Amino acid sequence: MNIRYPNGKTFQTTNSESSKKYSPTLYGNRGMTLEDDLNDSNVYYLHQQIAVIHKKPTPIQIVDVHYPKRSAAVIKEAYFKQASTTDFNGVYKGRYIDFEAKETKNKTSFPLQNFHDHQIKHMQQVVKQNGICFVILMFRVFNEVYLLPAEKLFHYWERKENGERKSITKQEVERDGYLIPLGFQPRIDYIKIIDAIYY
Repeated sequence: MNIRYPNGKTFQTTNSESSKKYSPTLYGNRGMTLEDDLNDSNVYYLHQQIAVIHKKPTPIQIVDVHYPKRSAAVIKEAYFKQASTTDFNGVYKGRYIDFEAKETKNKTSFPLQNFHDHQIKHMQQVVKQNGICFVILMFRVFNEVYLLPAEKLFHYWERKENGERKSITKQEVERDGYLIPLGFQPRIDYIKIIDAIYY
Protein backbone atom coordinates (compact mmCIF):
# COMPACT_ATOMS: atom_id res chain seq x y z
CA MET A 1 0.00 0.00 0.00
CA ASN A 2 1.27 3.49 -0.88
CA ILE A 3 0.81 6.17 1.77
CA ARG A 4 2.00 9.71 1.17
CA TYR A 5 2.78 12.59 3.53
CA PRO A 6 1.13 15.99 2.96
CA ASN A 7 4.25 17.14 1.06
CA GLY A 8 3.80 14.28 -1.44
CA LYS A 9 6.70 12.14 -0.22
CA THR A 10 5.98 8.42 -0.01
CA PHE A 11 5.86 6.90 3.47
CA GLN A 12 8.19 3.90 3.58
CA THR A 13 8.67 1.46 6.40
CA THR A 14 12.09 -0.07 6.70
CA ASN A 15 12.53 -3.72 7.52
CA SER A 16 13.56 -2.78 11.04
CA GLU A 17 10.42 -0.67 11.50
CA SER A 18 8.24 -3.48 10.23
CA SER A 19 9.83 -6.01 12.55
CA LYS A 20 9.63 -3.53 15.43
CA LYS A 21 5.92 -3.15 14.93
CA TYR A 22 4.98 -6.77 14.48
CA SER A 23 7.64 -8.88 16.19
CA PRO A 24 7.12 -9.95 19.78
CA THR A 25 8.94 -7.93 22.40
CA LEU A 26 11.57 -9.47 24.62
CA TYR A 27 9.69 -9.41 27.90
CA GLY A 28 7.87 -12.60 28.70
CA ASN A 29 7.07 -13.44 25.06
CA ARG A 30 3.86 -11.51 25.46
CA GLY A 31 3.86 -10.44 21.81
CA MET A 32 3.15 -6.87 22.86
CA THR A 33 4.73 -3.67 21.63
CA LEU A 34 5.37 -0.57 23.74
CA GLU A 35 2.30 1.00 22.13
CA ASP A 36 0.14 -2.03 23.05
CA ASP A 37 1.31 -1.86 26.65
CA LEU A 38 0.56 1.86 26.81
CA ASN A 39 -2.89 1.34 25.30
CA ASP A 40 -3.62 -1.33 27.92
CA SER A 41 -2.35 0.97 30.67
CA ASN A 42 -4.60 3.76 29.40
CA VAL A 43 -7.61 1.43 29.42
CA TYR A 44 -6.78 0.58 33.03
CA TYR A 45 -6.55 4.30 33.93
CA LEU A 46 -9.89 4.94 32.21
CA HIS A 47 -11.72 2.04 33.93
CA GLN A 48 -10.28 3.03 37.32
CA GLN A 49 -11.31 6.67 36.65
CA ILE A 50 -7.72 7.80 37.11
CA ALA A 51 -7.14 9.55 33.76
CA VAL A 52 -8.60 9.82 30.27
CA ILE A 53 -5.76 9.30 27.77
CA HIS A 54 -6.05 7.88 24.25
CA LYS A 55 -3.87 7.19 21.25
CA LYS A 56 -4.46 9.76 18.55
CA PRO A 57 -5.71 8.34 15.25
CA THR A 58 -3.61 9.21 12.20
CA PRO A 59 -5.83 10.96 9.62
CA ILE A 60 -5.51 9.28 6.22
CA GLN A 61 -7.07 10.21 2.87
CA ILE A 62 -7.81 7.08 0.81
CA VAL A 63 -7.42 7.58 -2.95
CA ASP A 64 -7.37 4.08 -4.44
CA VAL A 65 -9.35 1.06 -3.27
CA HIS A 66 -9.66 -2.34 -4.96
CA TYR A 67 -12.52 -4.73 -4.33
CA PRO A 68 -11.25 -8.27 -5.05
CA LYS A 69 -14.59 -9.57 -3.79
CA ARG A 70 -17.76 -8.03 -2.48
CA SER A 71 -16.97 -8.64 1.18
CA ALA A 72 -13.40 -7.28 1.08
CA ALA A 73 -11.80 -3.98 0.17
CA VAL A 74 -8.04 -3.47 -0.24
CA ILE A 75 -6.58 0.03 0.11
CA LYS A 76 -3.94 0.43 -2.61
CA GLU A 77 -3.01 4.09 -2.14
CA ALA A 78 -3.55 6.64 0.63
CA TYR A 79 -2.10 9.92 1.88
CA PHE A 80 -1.44 11.26 5.35
CA LYS A 81 -3.75 14.27 5.55
CA GLN A 82 -1.34 16.09 7.84
CA ALA A 83 1.90 15.48 9.66
CA SER A 84 1.24 13.65 12.91
CA THR A 85 2.10 15.35 16.19
CA THR A 86 2.46 12.97 19.15
CA ASP A 87 1.04 9.53 19.90
CA PHE A 88 -1.09 10.08 22.99
CA ASN A 89 -3.07 12.85 24.67
CA GLY A 90 -5.74 13.33 27.30
CA VAL A 91 -6.42 14.80 30.71
CA TYR A 92 -5.26 13.98 34.24
CA LYS A 93 -6.15 15.92 37.40
CA GLY A 94 -7.44 18.79 35.29
CA ARG A 95 -4.28 19.16 33.20
CA TYR A 96 -3.68 18.35 29.57
CA ILE A 97 -1.32 15.41 28.97
CA ASP A 98 0.55 14.93 25.69
CA PHE A 99 3.30 12.43 24.95
CA GLU A 100 5.17 10.45 22.36
CA ALA A 101 6.33 6.84 22.78
CA LYS A 102 9.45 5.46 21.07
CA GLU A 103 11.54 2.32 21.39
CA THR A 104 15.01 1.33 20.27
CA LYS A 105 17.12 -1.81 20.08
CA ASN A 106 20.21 0.32 20.68
CA LYS A 107 22.08 -0.51 23.88
CA THR A 108 24.02 2.69 24.47
CA SER A 109 21.91 5.56 23.10
CA PHE A 110 18.53 6.71 21.83
CA PRO A 111 18.68 8.06 18.24
CA LEU A 112 17.05 11.46 17.84
CA GLN A 113 16.13 10.58 14.25
CA ASN A 114 13.15 8.82 15.86
CA PHE A 115 11.66 12.28 16.37
CA HIS A 116 10.57 14.84 13.77
CA ASP A 117 10.82 18.61 13.81
CA HIS A 118 7.02 19.08 13.75
CA GLN A 119 6.69 16.81 16.81
CA ILE A 120 9.24 18.85 18.76
CA LYS A 121 7.46 22.09 17.80
CA HIS A 122 4.14 20.62 18.90
CA MET A 123 5.60 19.57 22.27
CA GLN A 124 7.11 23.03 22.74
CA GLN A 125 3.66 24.56 22.17
CA VAL A 126 2.11 22.18 24.72
CA VAL A 127 4.75 23.07 27.34
CA LYS A 128 4.20 26.79 26.63
CA GLN A 129 0.51 26.31 27.49
CA ASN A 130 1.44 24.59 30.78
CA GLY A 131 0.48 21.15 29.53
CA ILE A 132 2.26 18.06 30.85
CA CYS A 133 4.42 16.85 28.01
CA PHE A 134 7.00 14.08 27.87
CA VAL A 135 8.32 11.13 25.89
CA ILE A 136 8.32 7.50 26.92
CA LEU A 137 11.50 5.77 25.74
CA MET A 138 12.05 2.04 25.76
CA PHE A 139 15.41 0.30 25.54
CA ARG A 140 14.17 -3.06 24.32
CA VAL A 141 17.41 -4.95 24.93
CA PHE A 142 17.30 -4.08 28.63
CA ASN A 143 13.50 -4.16 28.89
CA GLU A 144 13.68 -0.67 30.45
CA VAL A 145 11.14 2.10 30.01
CA TYR A 146 11.83 5.73 30.93
CA LEU A 147 9.75 8.88 31.10
CA LEU A 148 11.78 11.85 29.84
CA PRO A 149 10.18 15.30 30.35
CA ALA A 150 9.85 17.24 27.10
CA GLU A 151 11.97 20.09 28.47
CA LYS A 152 14.91 17.68 28.76
CA LEU A 153 14.31 16.37 25.23
CA PHE A 154 14.41 19.94 23.87
CA HIS A 155 17.96 20.35 25.17
CA TYR A 156 19.15 17.24 23.29
CA TRP A 157 17.24 18.22 20.16
CA GLU A 158 18.88 21.65 20.20
CA ARG A 159 22.27 19.99 20.62
CA LYS A 160 21.57 17.89 17.51
CA GLU A 161 20.37 20.95 15.56
CA ASN A 162 23.65 22.68 16.43
CA GLY A 163 25.54 19.90 14.66
CA GLU A 164 26.52 18.01 17.77
CA ARG A 165 25.54 14.52 18.95
CA LYS A 166 22.57 13.01 17.10
CA SER A 167 21.43 10.80 19.97
CA ILE A 168 20.81 10.82 23.71
CA THR A 169 23.19 8.52 25.56
CA LYS A 170 21.63 5.90 27.82
CA GLN A 171 23.45 7.54 30.74
CA GLU A 172 21.75 10.85 29.89
CA VAL A 173 18.35 9.15 29.75
CA GLU A 174 19.05 7.52 33.12
CA ARG A 175 20.13 10.87 34.59
CA ASP A 176 17.39 13.11 33.16
CA GLY A 177 14.59 10.57 32.85
CA TYR A 178 12.61 8.45 35.27
CA LEU A 179 12.65 4.66 35.14
CA ILE A 180 9.11 3.26 35.04
CA PRO A 181 9.01 -0.15 36.74
CA LEU A 182 7.04 -2.62 34.61
CA GLY A 183 4.07 -4.13 36.39
CA PHE A 184 0.85 -6.00 35.70
CA GLN A 185 -2.04 -3.56 36.07
CA PRO A 186 -1.14 -1.15 34.69
CA ARG A 187 1.82 -2.55 32.74
CA ILE A 188 3.49 0.87 32.37
CA ASP A 189 2.40 3.04 35.31
CA TYR A 190 3.58 6.39 34.00
CA ILE A 191 0.92 8.25 36.01
CA LYS A 192 2.87 7.43 39.19
CA ILE A 193 5.90 9.20 37.65
CA ILE A 194 3.76 12.18 36.62
CA ASP A 195 2.55 12.48 40.22
CA ALA A 196 6.16 12.55 41.43
CA ILE A 197 7.28 15.18 38.90
CA TYR A 198 4.32 17.52 38.39
CA TYR A 199 2.21 17.29 41.55
